[in-house]
Amino acid sequence: MKPVVSMITLGVADLERATRFYQEGLGLPRHPVDSEGVAFFELAGAWLSLFPWDELARDAQVAADGSGFRGITLAHNVGSPEEVDAVLAQAVAAGAKLIKPGQKVFWGGYSGYFADLDGHLWEVAHNPFMHIGPDIG
Repeated sequence: MKPVVSMITLGVADLERATRFYQEGLGLPRHPVDSEGVAFFELAGAWLSLFPWDELARDAQVAADGSGFRGITLAHNVGSPEEVDAVLAQAVAAGAKLIKPGQKVFWGGYSGYFADLDGHLWEVAHNPFMHIGPDIG
């Protein structure tokens, strides 16, 4: 049986700009596919895909206005509170908006939030109680 790999697709207003943000600004490894109109990033155990906002809404047969909280956040888990602050700073330097600075949180960890260029919320978190991610090494 092949392992399950998830793909997260984000609708973006400007594909070229969003691709630069994720590839150059955040340093995600872009997958070299031969496909126009979409960008793929291979992550550990999942893929991130960027697709034009209006086209993604049309494909899902929903309105493209997408205003307000969308009921979803994405998370990036790191190994320490210092790494949380560093990733938040990296995102802001690349054009993201800081939503919540890194801070101790009610569940005992440390996290903060940024919004990417299209308003998608990303939590950057350190969980000292649980390893999240593949065992690499």
